[in-house]
Amino acid sequence: MKKLTRRSFLGNSTFLSFAGMLGALPLMGSMHKKPKGDFVHHVYFWLNNPDSEEDKAKLIEGLNTLKAIKEIRLARIGVPASTNRDVIERGYAVSWLLFFDNLEQQEVYQKHPIHLKFVENYSHLWSKVIVYDSVDM
Repeated sequence: MKKLTRRSFLGNSTFLSFAGMLGALPLMGSMHKKPKGDFVHHVYFWLNNPDSEEDKAKLIEGLNTLKAIKEIRLARIGVPASTNRDVIERGYAVSWLLFFDNLEQQEVYQKHPIHLKFVENYSHLWSKVIVYDSVDM
């Protein structure tokens, strides 16, 4: 077995560290790349009958039909979490979080027949809707 000197150990360690960093450079560069034009559409629904689990289930059923719209990149249905701080709004019944590649795809979604049918069939369930639209910076 070859005896390892301090000098050769340090030299090998430095080389391996440098080589490892070179391999990680593409990954580090991609961490700073901006996603192309993300558009976020977040909708909060307050029900006419806030205590009705049946109405909530019906609304969630309707939201699930919207997932068929191909312009949606990612869709999530949520309910208020159990967190409790002064800044948290927990009065809504259901939230609908959507990600699109750009504003144009979100506009297609708004006019899509499935979306229009959803509003027609389920709008009687809610008393209030708040929408937060945002774009990636």
